[in-house]
Amino acid sequence: MTPTHPLTSIEDIKADPKGFLLHLFDTAVDAALPKGKLDAYLPENRNGKLVVIGAGKAAASMALEMESCWSGEIEGLVVTRYQHGADCKRIEVVEASHPVPDDEGEKVARRILAMVENLSEDDQVICLLSGGGSALLSLPAAGVPFDEKRQINKALLRSGATISEMNCVRKHLSAVKGGRLAKVAYPASMLTLAISDVPGDEPDVIASGPTVADPTSRHDALDILQRYNISVSQQVNDWLNSEASETPKPGDPALSRSRLELIATPQRSLDAAKNLAEQADYPQ
Repeated sequence: MTPTHPLTSIEDIKADPKGFLLHLFDTAVDAALPKGKLDAYLPENRNGKLVVIGAGKAAASMALEMESCWSGEIEGLVVTRYQHGADCKRIEVVEASHPVPDDEGEKVARRILAMVENLSEDDQVICLLSGGGSALLSLPAAGVPFDEKRQINKALLRSGATISEMNCVRKHLSAVKGGRLAKVAYPASMLTLAISDVPGDEPDVIASGPTVADPTSRHDALDILQRYNISVSQQVNDWLNSEASETPKPGDPALSRSRLELIATPQRSLDAAKNLAEQADYPQ
């Protein structure tokens, strides 16, 4: 996005303050868009085969940018919100429901998981994540009914729980979140490029951290459900009380070849707008 109100002098600002505010807004939004922001983080060798996966409201636009940066072979699949697709040529884009998961989100999550299974240490995976990835990449753990996971998600959205609390529960009910996706992909190398939409830019909270270690526990998830009076079936309760529901933790060897880079954050958007205001000598 190119700012549509290029007002840079104090005289212009006084003449059209609304236009200047729109210019600030456009500048902040531009700082959050993926265009021009992926290239610096990609491996130097771009001629080999690459598996690209991703989820989030910006996943399709990130995939489009990825295609423009990579000259080698790409096999890819990303999921984004309905009406947020992009005209990608080499990476498949599927649309699904947000903020409440639907069957399409479950189907594409299952396909993405299958794409990264049985890879070797010579394979490369790039995961593109942005806000909304938690709902869009929704595959329940074995033994957790999808309909109940969806109802728990709805209850969390209504409860007043923080995004960190909601994602803690989501991680422990999921087959892909909380580092599980990266664990399945091991020993392939995995690079996650993420656009943050969460306070503090915590990697394990963005899209429920499918490629990073999870510092929270299944006991935390149970406490959150109890705190917000969210009832669950005996089946889900048994799952959360079992060791199998625990997510990969910091230091897990299966996450040793996975790293994450933030390509955009809310603070960077605010800083971009602030810098523009300072350049225009706008009164502070």
